[in-house]
Amino acid sequence: MDKIGLVTVTYNSADVLQPFLNCIFKQSYQNFVLYIIDNDSKDDTISTLLNTNKDRIHLIRNNQNKGVAVANNQGIKLALDHNCDQVLIINNDVVFGSSLIDDLVKAQISCNSSLITPKIFFYDNPQRIWYAGSWFSKLKGYQPKHRGFEEIDDCKYNETIEVNYAPTCCLLVKKQVFLDVGFMDEKYFVYFDDTDFLFRVWQKDEHKLYYFPKATLYHKVGSLTNPNDRNKRKFKSNFFIKQFIKNQIYYLRKIGGFLAFIYIIWLFFKNNLKFIFNPKIQKSFSTWILINRSYLNGFKM
Repeated sequence: MDKIGLVTVTYNSADVLQPFLNCIFKQSYQNFVLYIIDNDSKDDTISTLLNTNKDRIHLIRNNQNKGVAVANNQGIKLALDHNCDQVLIINNDVVFGSSLIDDLVKAQISCNSSLITPKIFFYDNPQRIWYAGSWFSKLKGYQPKHRGFEEIDDCKYNETIEVNYAPTCCLLVKKQVFLDVGFMDEKYFVYFDDTDFLFRVWQKDEHKLYYFPKATLYHKVGSLTNPNDRNKRKFKSNFFIKQFIKNQIYYLRKIGGFLAFIYIIWLFFKNNLKFIFNPKIQKSFSTWILINRSYLNGFKM
């Protein structure tokens, strides 16, 4: 039975942490260690963790918010140093049944795959799909195109199939993948770190990734879990604008090639047209400056 290192990153996660921990410690698959990397939380995250099963948890406390990619790498490398055979990268704003890890491990064996991911639903609308498989799209500059997003589940996507992208809110990865492909690119503070990693796995073409819908997970996807907010404006905050646009440009530059170049140009016009014509985006000079500064900063990374 493989030893699995569960890696999760916390930052002010007190509101979601206890349900996540409850799910973890009810797992039927018990050969695991939980690695929690805290990015300098200011709420009750640490006190919650200190009152939990310390024998099963390795806690790394950063003295500043180092971002998702750096923190995930800290956990992954420690898990490998502790001779874990596999790593389950998982968010802590998720809940799931007691057989999740067992189901993923068995599916991985039956598919002869190096990576496996479940079917993911919105937590606040559990009949609505968040992820049901994804592939890199040439027309989007090799960014992933999701299948089934926000659709009501009607069992349409219940076949186990090979995919080439999956979000790292729940992704089981064999140790050899990291040895062959490397770790997360730490230039990404948040957003596109998983896209970059899975693209490199796909390009390496030595490891298969499968989507296994019999394993399910429910994701608390921020405000998107509120059905009344489904038309919420794209640019939710200055933080989102800065990180998403900048990292998107950096990712496309890393990919390179003609299609990525064309998509970079298209994004300049797309972002500015959205700002001008989309009534859900707040119209302010500072927002327009931030959008375009973030675009340019993507060329400096």
